[in-house]
Amino acid sequence: MTPKKEFEEAVKRDVQARVREGVKAVLEEVLEEEMTEHLEAGYRELTPTRRGERNGHYTRNLVTPAGKIERPEVPRDREGEFVTELFERYKRMTGDVEEAVLEMYLSGISVRKIAGVTDSLSRVRIGKDAVSRIASRLEEQQKEWRKRPLEGKGYPYLYLDATYLKVRWGASVTSMALLACVGVDEEGFREVLAVEVAGSEKGAAYASLVRGLLDRGLSGVGLVVSDDHEGIKTAVASELPGVEWQRCVVHFQRNVLAHVPTSSIGEVAEDLKAIFKVRRRKTALTLAEEFVELYDGRFPKAISVFEAGIADALAYLRYPGSHHARI
Repeated sequence: MTPKKEFEEAVKRDVQARVREGVKAVLEEVLEEEMTEHLEAGYRELTPTRRGERNGHYTRNLVTPAGKIERPEVPRDREGEFVTELFERYKRMTGDVEEAVLEMYLSGISVRKIAGVTDSLSRVRIGKDAVSRIASRLEEQQKEWRKRPLEGKGYPYLYLDATYLKVRWGASVTSMALLACVGVDEEGFREVLAVEVAGSEKGAAYASLVRGLLDRGLSGVGLVVSDDHEGIKTAVASELPGVEWQRCVVHFQRNVLAHVPTSSIGEVAEDLKAIFKVRRRKTALTLAEEFVELYDGRFPKAISVFEAGIADALAYLRYPGSHHARI
């Protein structure tokens, strides 16, 4: 799997994990409201019409379009008479809940959107107080993830990119434009550090994302990997002075091959990829010179793009060979 593909998969997994948390919060709060309606009394509330007692919860796993939700809590009553239609209604909604949660996670919590979801999930009218509790729970989850501290761990390598992420919710496929940052820590593990709606790819959006990471304690960055985007390069230079920039090898190869006829792409691509398979900078530079000599006469535009970007695309070779697979 290429680093670009790993980046996209890491972002997708993280987004789906956030969605699962949000869906779990919505379902649990709706179930509690249904139990209140069933008993005609809230938790520990004494009312003249109370019809029974709560008796804790049981858990069950739930398979959703965003993956399996582990152990959502379902309330029980002492008399064993509480019945819910929520899970059947949820299945019939085929990804609508996930899509609504994702939109709120990325763009802000909406009481109106929550009310729309709860109205469809339950035969019970979910009151304003319950909708407010759901909103508060989602906001807390969102804040906890977005503001989580990054101190105590270094991230030598960062990936910054704007990515179009396709997510399947049931029968529908949603394409989301996101700005994302994935960090590689000192042990070589990848971690999604930030995901934002890509309202703009301008430098200000990237600079704001990086400043947010620094405010949370980001440290130890030596190299930032991205495509050849002026906004990203400007953000790195202004917010991370002294940090090197590495041009994404996958993007670079695509840019070069875009100027090669289809009939010759296989041949050129093989020689181009060979440059990035070696672990010594001197060897890579020698192969790069040979590449220019071999194809300059046949594909001058491709070689012009190659020469303009090869130094930035080989920046990773200044780092330990054991790290190359993660850069």
